[in-house]
Amino acid sequence: MAFVRSIGRWTMTALVVNSIIGNSIFGLPGELTRLLGRASPVAMLIAALIVSLIVACMAEVGSQFTEAGGGYLYVRRAFGRFVGIEVGWFYLFGCLAGGAANATLFVLYLSTLWPAAGGRLLRIAIMAAVIAFPTLVNFLGVRRGANLSTGLTIVKVLPLVALIVLGLAHFKGPTQPFSIAEFTQPGLSSWLRALLLLIFAYAGFEFAIAAGGEIADPERTVPFGLAAGVAVCALVYMLIQFVVVATIGTTPTQHPLADTASVVLRQGGSVFVAVSVMVSTYAWISGQIVSSPRILYAFAANGDAPAFLARVNSRFNTPATAIVVFAALVWLLAATGTYLWIVAVGAGALLILYCGVCASLIRLRATQPQAKALRIPFGPAIAVLAIGLSLTLISALDRRQALLIAITALLATTNWWWSRRHAAKERGSKLFTAVSR
Repeated sequence: MAFVRSIGRWTMTALVVNSIIGNSIFGLPGELTRLLGRASPVAMLIAALIVSLIVACMAEVGSQFTEAGGGYLYVRRAFGRFVGIEVGWFYLFGCLAGGAANATLFVLYLSTLWPAAGGRLLRIAIMAAVIAFPTLVNFLGVRRGANLSTGLTIVKVLPLVALIVLGLAHFKGPTQPFSIAEFTQPGLSSWLRALLLLIFAYAGFEFAIAAGGEIADPERTVPFGLAAGVAVCALVYMLIQFVVVATIGTTPTQHPLADTASVVLRQGGSVFVAVSVMVSTYAWISGQIVSSPRILYAFAANGDAPAFLARVNSRFNTPATAIVVFAALVWLLAATGTYLWIVAVGAGALLILYCGVCASLIRLRATQPQAKALRIPFGPAIAVLAIGLSLTLISALDRRQALLIAITALLATTNWWWSRRHAAKERGSKLFTAVSR
């Protein structure tokens, strides 16, 4: 049964923005300031340029696919089942961990306004309610889910825009001249660490394109949505970092946006940020449930997961089973706290996904030169550059992260072994049926 193609250019753009801007922006500015000082706003732009190379590759590759699955499908089509499953696991884990982390953060900030929400049973129940509503909306149709995501995206960006405007109005100009030494003094290791964190902060655009089967005119919609969405996020991130440094200085703080809001608002800064975080995390969850269950669906549709996950509801034309299972997994990870293991894989896992998609551009250009798709100038060269930068950032992972990535790869290999045996049994069953006839 075919999906309904209801995601247009601006809905796609909102979905990209929603998928990128989550909880990172509320805590990351403090760590960036600690690592780079007043050079930290520039790091936001450098990271955006690196991400733009990856986005360009993803836009070209994604423009030639009309099915659901995103990066998993692209890599599988380019390099086969084994590599596709390996990359797909990192892709799916990133989605699940993001949803669980945002649900946890929602309740954490709610408990600062309503202390009872921090109780164990009530916390678990609130998480279930937070996840259940967008799940129901998306079950009833992708258009409803996408509209909910778009509306919440607008609502969650408005507080950040308000903080930027108030911060710029509060800013009186530099207290001392900016020097080149402020770029060089932190050292290469600090820059690599900061850029690795920022790659994770800009991550999310790859989730937005997972619903390929429901995107209208993907050849144009995917590139437009990716480019416009990342540009909006880069501008917001850079201005937020500038306002934080200009308002509270370079002294490290665990609550940079709350401290900044307290200065520019004088009263109610902590409440302002708590509500902003709750809106942002809830919006992020709603956006994920639009797109990420389609990865589970794609696994099943390609024979890499149990077939029941590929069922499409005949009334609403949605992958209903995959949506419910994905939401249940997010809730389970959030309720038990086991998502922390997946979060630790984090940025490294996404960089592996990016390497796979960029390599797919080179492979697909060679195998499908006449494909109807966007062709970015110097595509293979940009892909090689993006892969090189991604591998450089992967080298900054610590031993624990590297070990967890190896374990994840081992789990994916087990999945590949199962899917291969399952496919062999199906072929044998069909052959036996044909011979019997």
